[in-house]
Amino acid sequence: MPITMSEKQKAAFGSWKSPITTELMLSDSVGLGEISYFDGDLYWIEMRPQEKGRYVVVKQSKEGKRTDLIPSGYNARTRVHEYGGGSYLPTEKGLIFSNFSDQDLYLIDQHSQSIRLTDNKNRRYADMVYDKNNDRIICVCEDHSASSGEPKNLIVAISLQDPYVEKDLIEGADFYSNPRISHDGKKICWISWQHPNMPWDATNLYYADLNNSGDISLPILVTAEDESVCQPKWSLDNTLYFVSDRNNWWNLYCYKNNTIECIYNMEAEFAVPQWSFKESNYDFISNDSIATIYRQQGIAYLGLIDVYDKSCEILTLPFTDYESISCEKDSIAFLAASPNQFPSIIEYKTKNKNYSVIRKASEIELDQESISVGETLSFPVNDTNNAYAFFYGPQNKEYVGLDNEKPPLIVISHGGPTGESHNGLKMVIQFFSSRGFAVLDVNYGGSSGYGRAYRQRLNKNWGIVDVADCSKAALFIADKGLVDRERLAIRGGSAGGFTTLAALVFTDVFKAGASHYGVSDLEALAKETHKFESRYLDSLIGPYPEEKDTYHERSPINAVDKLSCPVIFFQGLEDKIVLPNQAEMMVEALKKKGIPVVYIAYEGEQHGFRQANNIKRTLEAEYYFYSTIFDFECADEIEPVEFL
Repeated sequence: MPITMSEKQKAAFGSWKSPITTELMLSDSVGLGEISYFDGDLYWIEMRPQEKGRYVVVKQSKEGKRTDLIPSGYNARTRVHEYGGGSYLPTEKGLIFSNFSDQDLYLIDQHSQSIRLTDNKNRRYADMVYDKNNDRIICVCEDHSASSGEPKNLIVAISLQDPYVEKDLIEGADFYSNPRISHDGKKICWISWQHPNMPWDATNLYYADLNNSGDISLPILVTAEDESVCQPKWSLDNTLYFVSDRNNWWNLYCYKNNTIECIYNMEAEFAVPQWSFKESNYDFISNDSIATIYRQQGIAYLGLIDVYDKSCEILTLPFTDYESISCEKDSIAFLAASPNQFPSIIEYKTKNKNYSVIRKASEIELDQESISVGETLSFPVNDTNNAYAFFYGPQNKEYVGLDNEKPPLIVISHGGPTGESHNGLKMVIQFFSSRGFAVLDVNYGGSSGYGRAYRQRLNKNWGIVDVADCSKAALFIADKGLVDRERLAIRGGSAGGFTTLAALVFTDVFKAGASHYGVSDLEALAKETHKFESRYLDSLIGPYPEEKDTYHERSPINAVDKLSCPVIFFQGLEDKIVLPNQAEMMVEALKKKGIPVVYIAYEGEQHGFRQANNIKRTLEAEYYFYSTIFDFECADEIEPVEFL
């Protein structure tokens, strides 16, 4: 018999004993992604925290047999652009993958033997495609051989007949992605872009003839550099398709008879920002049918587009978040989640219109009565714009708050900043909401998912628009009487860490903050970060050093005197995107001012934490930190954090 509200135990918000423990979250969990079919078999990547964050390629055969394809000691993860993606490719010869430790390519052949294909300590490889006519791999390469300056990006060919033989095919642009060969093997397309653009700002789409000797003809430009083009693919009849935001929304187009045609015009996003390689929001069921994922107002949908009728049938499935789609004949595979279920790899059959669960991120059965489902919010931030968020109220089957008490609020500022919050299950949110916190996951101006104009609200305004939107979101909830105005916290990672620190420094809204590998010094970021983001701040802040004063004014490190509340910092010591000195400078400045500060750093972690013990420690330490600031007793036995 379910417990009624009157039977629930009253306890201070934040102190509730929760069934959602870090042990439960990590004991049987994996990260899932990069789903693809090949020759009737289904492949995907598993990131395994219990194996120190190792990436393993898994195959499920058409007969249903499941096999790990990456031998022990290997890790299928590329560092191109540091964010990686596109780290494996199934072929007729076997599985090809990029190994993390040396960044070389390997072939696992049909006899499960490992064959090294490259031997170049200065090169990294990603986003591979098989050139069957020439028995070679074509892929993106990032060359770090120059003794000074930034690495060189190009598209290369790697022979499968003669290991270690490489040929540079396409170069000259600052960045490349998505080399794709048509099904008849006669054409190749790719995307390129130049500094200071990011791929969601402006890219070029090219194609060229590819002859039987492997030579590429003079490239033909399909799109000009005033739109963001991504995810080019060849249809089964060798027509070039792609996604473009030329009408403000990332919609689907094709290029036929030297003409660009919109396949389905909709105020929705049929793509995501290209932070990593091999993103896939659509694939071909047939020449006239496309399976596609799109987003509206933070919710994802799965649809079937009829190319000739220009219609879209929305599939009625119990999910609100989708990604990584792949099709083969009548099968559609994708990653899906709902507000109360773990992400899973799903296979949908178009003929009989049913689906099956192939792999769950976790087999743990969640206590549904302790799961908080996010409520979609839209709130005004100025006279012309609204911002968006998901609000999660405290939820626990055993507890309610004390009389006349309101819960503390944690505001989440997502990373990117060109990222997006969605309402699929997020165990970090459930960890806090089931202990009595309210959580507000904000899609501030600059977030993807709401059109190009919304993304560009942040141009020249990073540290202003995002901070204002997160602050107004917190006050919006407080004014509704849903949370305690005196117990507002903000947390974020990477760019979200910058928004967190800027909100703590430049507003008086929040009483505590948690920065996960966050940016504190914009000048240092502009000078020290990796190539992919080295000019990102040109659009977010302004060109450096021309706008040096603005960089100085917006950097939290230079305004510590305005900060008066405690902060906890988490940092990976091998982070090449936001270097550890970003956190360390801020920690030292707060120590000198006498503000309570905690610093927890991890050996062997990069940008984001992948090892189970570190993930557990981070979450529990942040919870303990809030308990000391907001004055409640932790329900769990947690190793205390040390204030410096």
